[in-house]
Amino acid sequence: MPIPQSVPGVDRSLLRDDVFRRLRDAIVDGTFLPGEQLKDGELAEWLGVSRTPVREALLRLGTSGLVVSVPGRSTTVSAIDPKAVRDALDVVAAMHFLAVREVTGNLSEADVARMRDANHRFATALRAGDTAAALDADEELHGVPVAALGNQAIASVLDHFGPVVRRAERARFAAHGQNSFAKHEQLIELLVSGDAVQASDVTFDIWHSLSFEDVTASE
Repeated sequence: MPIPQSVPGVDRSLLRDDVFRRLRDAIVDGTFLPGEQLKDGELAEWLGVSRTPVREALLRLGTSGLVVSVPGRSTTVSAIDPKAVRDALDVVAAMHFLAVREVTGNLSEADVARMRDANHRFATALRAGDTAAALDADEELHGVPVAALGNQAIASVLDHFGPVVRRAERARFAAHGQNSFAKHEQLIELLVSGDAVQASDVTFDIWHSLSFEDVTASE
């Protein structure tokens, strides 16, 4: 049959990225636990795609340490390794430090409003004991300066290492989440006032207030 020339083809890069994000998020939120075997056929059926984008996604997840693959045998969700998390945390903190330093005093009113709204949702989720919603709001808040800066190199690094930190953070959130609301409020005010030094220092402190010393694969 003739192929219609006016209909655009499926954007395979978007499909690959969507599959990658779905699998990454399922690991980060604990849908897939450490040690769980990931079978490309079952994952493809779950997502309604072929095995190819699933295999490509698993390879990408391996580069950030979220899965471990044995060629020709199996792919499993990696254990939460405290050293790997600390290493990733150092990188993530540095990227947010740079982003905040560059955008302080230059955020739009809409950007500031998004951060305030995210922090209020963060506090509401904390009071309700909803860790998933609190972490989603926290991620949204910290993502505003990064998006406003528009530095794709920083965004790419965070996309690679951020999930490693977020997965461990979910396991340990109760230990530090209660103190974050006030720090967020302080950060927002410093961003608005234009104090880049203090804003970036507060950002650094927020990220390094996380402690993963006793995180284990069993959590």
